Amino acid sequence: MHTRTHIVTLARDWLGTPYHHQASMRGVGTDCIGLVRGIWRELYGAEAEALPAYTRDWAEARGRETLLEAARRHLIEIPRFEAQPGDVLVFRWRRDALAKHCAILSKPAAMIHALEGAPVTEVALSPWWRRHTAAAFAFPEAEASAEAIGIFPTARRL
Repeated sequence: MHTRTHIVTLARDWLGTPYHHQASMRGVGTDCIGLVRGIWRELYGAEAEALPAYTRDWAEARGRETLLEAARRHLIEIPRFEAQPGDVLVFRWRRDALAKHCAILSKPAAMIHALEGAPVTEVALSPWWRRHTAAAFAFPEAEASAEAIGIFPTARRL
């Protein structure tokens, strides 16, 4: 069993890691997918699956929800409004676009992510990010922490 608090601690260990496309090495370089992959390795000891090389336009080039498909193969999809610190959020840049970004929820109103041009940072889960959330996922066997609460009001639909 892994606690969500432990997952957040692992994600915070990546803070300051430079952005590097296709990388997944804490302190050296990572992209958003690499951050999630690195945490997965720390939790389970190995990669969930071999990841092929990918371009920055990989989702559009394939015309498929590649990121969501991979997340659904290895993580447990949960309703977005039930996401808790330690869960993975997946985003779309536009409402009609394919999902292409992911982050680790670190607090009810904050997330940790790797964004091109910046090191891994912990930022506010602003209304913009909330509106662009496509899905939420829990790591397998993630146990809720005492302080864990959902990020979206249940009465409000996105």
